[in-house]
Amino acid sequence: MRIVVASGKGGTGKTTVATSLAQVAAEQDAVRFLDCDVEAPNAALFLHPVLETHRDVGIRVPRVDPEACTHCGKCAEICQFNAIAVVGQTTLVFDDLCHGCGSCTWMCPEQAISEHLSVTGTIDSGWTPEGIAFAQGVMNVGQAMGVPILRELKKWIPVQSSATRDAPRRTLEIRDAPPGASCPVVETMRGADVVLLVTEPTPFGLHDLKQVAAIARELGIPAAVVINRDGIGDDAVGAYCTESNLPILLRIPMERRIAEAIASGRTLVEAAPEYQLIFKDLLEDLLERIVAGGQA
Repeated sequence: MRIVVASGKGGTGKTTVATSLAQVAAEQDAVRFLDCDVEAPNAALFLHPVLETHRDVGIRVPRVDPEACTHCGKCAEICQFNAIAVVGQTTLVFDDLCHGCGSCTWMCPEQAISEHLSVTGTIDSGWTPEGIAFAQGVMNVGQAMGVPILRELKKWIPVQSSATRDAPRRTLEIRDAPPGASCPVVETMRGADVVLLVTEPTPFGLHDLKQVAAIARELGIPAAVVINRDGIGDDAVGAYCTESNLPILLRIPMERRIAEAIASGRTLVEAAPEYQLIFKDLLEDLLERIVAGGQA
């Protein structure tokens, strides 16, 4: 069962919700947590994993054999991203434009093109004190494409550890999505069973909620909403959720103690123990929606 926690903008409390959800789930389930914000992963600040494994990931970019290449131009014709060009008797490759699709390699009549890994980031993984299998993607500085890293991150399978429990009742995957509504968010949502959208009751929160809700709708994934910092702003977000048939599963009030806890690297359920039961109910509600969606 795969749960994505997403938001249309940064700073809404998405990671606050995702990490607390993972902690309460780990009390009875096997949990795999993926921090998919490859530009600025920060879930590790709250879950405190011991990151023992580091693996380079990237895309496979073309390399042209000048002895075999006839400069026919078929590779340049097929490339939709202008990452390869033929100028006279020279074939040029622009790694920063390449998306690693492999079309140029397949189309080369002389088999003059091979593929080599261009490292764009790493996947760091390990275990948290609660026994949560944790992995994060980290994009190298100066890189522009996070999607290839996310695809590898979603394939990650944890190595069994003494932290794992015997015969867990369920296996859950929780993905902490990047903020916004760009390609990395779409890739994070792909294959998910349910999306939990975290927003705030402000005009900016409403604007960005609409964008990310549209992505979930386009992908055909059931979605629900958590309103963080409830009590500020207005009720325009609530009105939109009612109109759009987006159930609001939880409202987290604006409280100083919560802000202080997050600033000190503590999760919500650690700072406010009364949220333990609230998040357990939230988790069960999400899982019921997954089951209901599978039966529809």
